[in-house]
Amino acid sequence: MIPKGFRAAAVEAQMRYKNRLDLGLIVADEFQASAGVFTQNVSQAAPVVWSKNRIATGRAILVNAGQANAQTGRGAGDRCLQSAKAVAELLLLSSDEILLASTGVIGQPLNIEALISAVPNLVKNLSVDGFDDFAKAILTTDTKPKTAETTIPFDSGPPASIWGVAKGSGMIAPNMATMLGFVLTDAAVEPKLLRSLLAQTAELTFNRATVDGDTSTNDSLFIIASGASRKTPIAEGRDAEIFKKSLKEVLDSLARQIIRDGEGATKLVEIRVQGARTREEALLAARAVAQSPLVKTAFFGEDANWGRILAALGRSGADFEPYRVDIDIDDLAWIRHGLVFGREADATLAMKKREYCLTINLNNGPGQDRVLTCDFSYDYIKINGSYRS
Repeated sequence: MIPKGFRAAAVEAQMRYKNRLDLGLIVADEFQASAGVFTQNVSQAAPVVWSKNRIATGRAILVNAGQANAQTGRGAGDRCLQSAKAVAELLLLSSDEILLASTGVIGQPLNIEALISAVPNLVKNLSVDGFDDFAKAILTTDTKPKTAETTIPFDSGPPASIWGVAKGSGMIAPNMATMLGFVLTDAAVEPKLLRSLLAQTAELTFNRATVDGDTSTNDSLFIIASGASRKTPIAEGRDAEIFKKSLKEVLDSLARQIIRDGEGATKLVEIRVQGARTREEALLAARAVAQSPLVKTAFFGEDANWGRILAALGRSGADFEPYRVDIDIDDLAWIRHGLVFGREADATLAMKKREYCLTINLNNGPGQDRVLTCDFSYDYIKINGSYRS
């Protein structure tokens, strides 16, 4: 269910791609608050810089696919302004109310002429039925759209909902949020709380997902609250906790969909680390395993090469004793006290599943965390070796 107070549209602008949707727009006809989190990459695309400065007032989102508008020189900011003004004038808004996001090849200037030419049709096509097209228009190497929704189970008052859409398949190692993610809700949420809850839930979902260890120049996650279902903004208390739980549910679903659709991926593996000295060390260990090319290729080959996992743990920065480590694949006891415990044939069979959980116990304290990852296949190399072709 799309939250109340929003419309969307998409068109074929032919900015880089031909014969496919590549320019999308979402507008909040009613507006209560907005918030965002952005890439921590030092090389930040022009639309990231633009939107960071306008996130509190953004009630419309313009997204193009195919050109990142990153590292494109002094004119990049001007192209952002031209894009925002073209949309704002037709919506009778200020350009400061337009958030921008781009995805695609770094270093290619935005085809601003094609974008501006497409804007009138884009605005004309705005509809409550336009969200499926929007989800398709933001894709690059993705093989499918990624959306999630839920109803917020408030204890009292009118019902509200959250809907989210994301794109991402490669260059995935968020250090803030996701590649591109857009979340809408018709709940009313106090702006400061909305900012806080988005940051908290992004940290626990998108920031716990990796395809290849590369943090993008364009990572952006926006949330807009229309307030169309409840007029009194949530500020604290039980309603805030209920909203946070629902938001986390949507973001976690989107993060999992991104990893499932990782470039060339055939497996989704959740790396759970427990028994670390601290949560921080648990995350270090989980990330080291999740981002190890040797571990990821073993996942693809369904090769129970446990030594690669121990080696990744050993360089993670987490403090532990190797001969105290236990590892399970789902409910299969695989490694005990740093040595093989189960039969390799059983471990190999467990690794043939499309999705499974690798639980690592360092037996060194109360710390625990997890990271979602995928395998590295032959197709990952093929896709990235010809990305600009």
